[in-house]
Amino acid sequence: MITLISADNIWALWAVLTAIAAISIWLEQKYKWAGKVTGCVLALIFAMILSNLRVIPVDAPTYDNVWSYVVPLAIPMLLFNANVKKIWRESGRLLVIYLLSGLGTIAGAFIASSLLKNVIPEIYKPAAMMTGTYTGGSVNLVAMADAFGATGDIVTASVVADNLLMALYFFVLIAIPTMNFFLKKYPHPIIDQIEKEGVSEEGKTRAAQFWSPKNVSLLNIASIIAISFVIVAVSSAIADFFSKVIPTGNLGLDLLNGLLGNKYMIITTITMLLATKFSGFFGKIGGAQEIGTFLIHIFFAVIGVPASISLIVTKSPILLVFCAIIVFTNLVVTLLFGKLLKFNLEEMMLAANANVGGPTTSAAMAIAKGWDKLIIPTILCGTLGYVIGNYYGVLVGNIIKGW
Repeated sequence: MITLISADNIWALWAVLTAIAAISIWLEQKYKWAGKVTGCVLALIFAMILSNLRVIPVDAPTYDNVWSYVVPLAIPMLLFNANVKKIWRESGRLLVIYLLSGLGTIAGAFIASSLLKNVIPEIYKPAAMMTGTYTGGSVNLVAMADAFGATGDIVTASVVADNLLMALYFFVLIAIPTMNFFLKKYPHPIIDQIEKEGVSEEGKTRAAQFWSPKNVSLLNIASIIAISFVIVAVSSAIADFFSKVIPTGNLGLDLLNGLLGNKYMIITTITMLLATKFSGFFGKIGGAQEIGTFLIHIFFAVIGVPASISLIVTKSPILLVFCAIIVFTNLVVTLLFGKLLKFNLEEMMLAANANVGGPTTSAAMAIAKGWDKLIIPTILCGTLGYVIGNYYGVLVGNIIKGW
């Protein structure tokens, strides 16, 4: 297919991909409607439009390089603050309900896969992706998509369905603390305190509040990039070794090979250990999350390239049902454990949000609601989700694949 920019025009394609990512981030932080859509989805849509208009090609070596290099580098950058000791110490009660809420995601993935296995081909792929993203965030979806070899079509359809559902789910989570039924059933001390004192909300978009300017030095940038390259290089070598020496043939060995032979699992583990052991160093490196998030936006532009309107119309609806089952199960499990263990309503809503949306959306909800005491804990829990999301995704994906 003839396009305005040819597949071998590397510089032009990188210019388009990075421009799409930058514009999407700007829109997300500038306009509330864009913040609800999310920058990742905007990047996907812009790339989809350009490819359908034949401005950029559907397939090109540049896109392969994004899969091979950009995505693995983004993961350690987003885990620089994954200090497990700090997460456990400072998140308190919220961490407990967050982990219990995550069990709802796993249960939902198995339920959805059992119900729709005859409708969705290779259902273990979206199961792994959705388990990852509904435990951590988009970075986990990206990692699982690459780990299980999901095609651009299924990834695009899954992302569209996922974000359509998340938009609805966030409205539900925001609405629940205002509904008399839940206010009567669960304790809500922070809400009560806010009603007595009164709280004013900022006029910024949720994304602009979360991504406020930070001090970043040249040494920070150099350290982030160099450390990430080293982690990916070492992790790839370790994963290659285990994938060759661990035999396959039954569910147990296949699962072990899938875990230890998965470079994303090794990347996650090594980064988590380093961030915990050398928390003073990693915690002070400014800019890691920002750079990593920008790289993820580039990836979402790439997965939007092969998308077509017919694909979204034909595949996204059933995947929307698939995602809805997982998210609904997550919410039910969260509310049940919250009731049994007497958690506050605020803690449960942020735990569910941190699982499904990640630290950005859960922090935004805490800010919007004026739950200041829970902002840092929910960010820490969401960050932990980046770590365990890959474990959960690989585990669920391999088990369902074994079915």
